[in-house]
Amino acid sequence: MTALTSPLGRLRWTLTDGLTLVGRELGRLRQEPGQIVAALVFPVIMVVLFGYVLGSAIVVPGGGDYREYLMPGLFAMVIFTAVQGVMGRMAADASRGVMDRFRSMPMARLAVPFGQTGADSLVGVPLLTAMVATGLLVGWQPHRGLIPTAGAFLLIMLLRYALSWVGVYLGLVVKDEQSAAQLVPLFLPITMLSNAFVPTGGMPGWLRFIADWNPISALTAASRQLFGNPGAPSGDAAWPLAHPVAAVLLWSAALLVVFVPLSLRANMRRGR
Repeated sequence: MTALTSPLGRLRWTLTDGLTLVGRELGRLRQEPGQIVAALVFPVIMVVLFGYVLGSAIVVPGGGDYREYLMPGLFAMVIFTAVQGVMGRMAADASRGVMDRFRSMPMARLAVPFGQTGADSLVGVPLLTAMVATGLLVGWQPHRGLIPTAGAFLLIMLLRYALSWVGVYLGLVVKDEQSAAQLVPLFLPITMLSNAFVPTGGMPGWLRFIADWNPISALTAASRQLFGNPGAPSGDAAWPLAHPVAAVLLWSAALLVVFVPLSLRANMRRGR
């Protein structure tokens, strides 16, 4: 008991229970193969839709292949599924009484959100791999070598992890999974209002300001820079696009600083 009351003991307890819940979430996905198939088919649909249907009408700033310009934006867009997936699973567990059963067990209270975000990060790896494989098939490739390429993928996974905590918080504050599902369409404008598909230079001033400061735009610009893909920002670009790697790191840190405490507080309050 003394070990569990010390800070190190509580941390070890939380991590152990969190890893157990990561295994639970991965096991649940194995029992629902339809979700996995749909998630893996989604990248193919997005590449065909935007790369071939819309790409023929879009000119890349400075020249270059549109699909090479597009793929970093699609990588950034796909990470937003972390918010939707975690939010839905948290809301479902809360509405079905699973959270109450967890609280009746001798487990760390903070293990649930840590388990959900950890599981989402692991699930995000094959999804990103499917997107990369699709991009390679249509002609996209990184041009700057192994280290910058690895750095780009690490930034993508970092922001995905930070966004998963947004999903935890939203899943805890909505009433049930039906309410969570109704919020999903609201995420599409966030991903579309960015530089992921088209340059922001042609947008009205007020809309361009929002798009330039969108974390999706920063991640897209950072990925294009690290992959060596076309679409480098112009000289008068906003700060997040002129310094995209730093912007992604700051956005990730800000989301974690804000939503980790909010999520943990909401988790504790829901148990009262």
